[in-house]
Amino acid sequence: MGIEKMQVNNSVGDIGNAIQYYIDQHGYGIVKELVGHGLGKNLHEEPEIPNYGKSGTGKILKNGLVLAIEPMINMGTEKISLEDDGWTFVTQDGLVSAHFEHNIAIINGEPEILSTFDFIYDELGIDSNEEADFKKIFD
Repeated sequence: MGIEKMQVNNSVGDIGNAIQYYIDQHGYGIVKELVGHGLGKNLHEEPEIPNYGKSGTGKILKNGLVLAIEPMINMGTEKISLEDDGWTFVTQDGLVSAHFEHNIAIINGEPEILSTFDFIYDELGIDSNEEADFKKIFD
């Protein structure tokens, strides 16, 4: 979700819009309080990458930019609450939620997934079509 929009001259809004489209299309709740982010010398850098947005808005993407895209999808409400431990978030309606993250760099104008599981899959003998399916987008 959103990775295919990480191309030179697209915008942060294009990424958020792609994530939002997928989530809305399936009738899920979009977590708006927590966002993806830039990666660099620090773990969390600008720009923020929301899980929603309007195409053509926000920072323009350039070669060399590295982002953490972190869609968070709730089965029900988009509303979340922080637990007393100061770390754990839960949905306010108690339904399940999913949080995914990929780290992606723009190289030669196109997205390159840095957070691949290939090494783990190879070591454990697991077959995965994740990257093959992603690459089909550009064929």
